[in-house]
Amino acid sequence: MTTHAAHSPGRALQTAHLADDLIITGEAVALEVRPAAFLLRVVGGLIDAACYGAVLLAVSVGILAGLSNVNEARTTIVTIVTIAAIVIVAPTVVETLSRGRSLGKVATGIRIVRDDGGPIRFRHAFIRSLTGLGELWLTAGSIAVVTALLNGRGKRLGDLLAGTYAVRTRGADRSAPPLLMPPELEHWARTADIRAMPDGLSLAARRFLDRTGTLDPVSRTRLGQQLAARVEPLVAPPPPWGTHPERFLAAVLVARRDREYEVGLRARDTLAQTTTELRKLPFQLR
Repeated sequence: MTTHAAHSPGRALQTAHLADDLIITGEAVALEVRPAAFLLRVVGGLIDAACYGAVLLAVSVGILAGLSNVNEARTTIVTIVTIAAIVIVAPTVVETLSRGRSLGKVATGIRIVRDDGGPIRFRHAFIRSLTGLGELWLTAGSIAVVTALLNGRGKRLGDLLAGTYAVRTRGADRSAPPLLMPPELEHWARTADIRAMPDGLSLAARRFLDRTGTLDPVSRTRLGQQLAARVEPLVAPPPPWGTHPERFLAAVLVARRDREYEVGLRARDTLAQTTTELRKLPFQLR
C-alpha cells in the first residue's frame, strides 16, 4: 500500500470527519473532547451573566453615587462606557487570558476553542463578546438559544462569526501517545517542503493515527489512503515510492511539529536578545 496509489478522486472526497471531537493542547497533546451539550452552555452562560451583572450593578451604583452633581450628558457617557467595559471588555480579557475559560465555563467543565481545535486569541474573544452584547444581553439570550439549537455544534451567533465552538473538557484527559518519526523517512522529511494544511486536516490525521489499533482493518486502510491523498499535494517532493500511508502521515505531522517548535524557540531567543539590547540602550547614549 503506497501513498501514490491513494490518489483516486472518489476516495479523496470521502475523508471522514475525524477532528470533530479532538483538540490539541499547547503541549501538542491530543485530547478527545466533544461539543458541549446545549444545557451545559446555558448553565455556564447564566453563571457568567450573573457574575457580570452583579459586577455591573455594583460598579454602576458606585459610579452614579459619585456623579450626583454631574450633568445628564456626562452621566450618560459614563454609563455607556461602564456597560461596555463590563459586557464587552471584561469577557474579552477573561477569555483571552484563560484561553477560552470563564467562571461559568469552569463550573460546567467546558472551554471555547477555535474550529480547528486550537486555543482562541484576542480576536476570537472580542468578536464573541461584541456579538454577545446583542444576542445575549439586549435579547435576553433568545438569539443565542435559537442559533445554538439549529447548529450541529451548538454554536451561537458569536461562535459562527468568530470561528469558535464550545467543547467539554471535564473527563476528557485521555492523552494520545507522542508521534515518532519513521526512521526511513527522516532524511526525506528534513528536506521536504510542507505547506500549511487546511483547518482540521492535521487534526484528522493525528486522531486517525491515534486510533489505528481500534479501527476495522478495511476502514483503517481506506481512511489512511484518503488522508494521505489529501496531505500529499501539500508536500514536495512526494515521499519515496512504496511509503505506507500511515508512516507518511506520521512523518509529515512530526516534521511540522518539530519545525513549529524550532520557530518558537528562535522567536523566544530573538525576543530575549532584543530585550537585553534595549535595556542597555539608555546607558550607552551620550
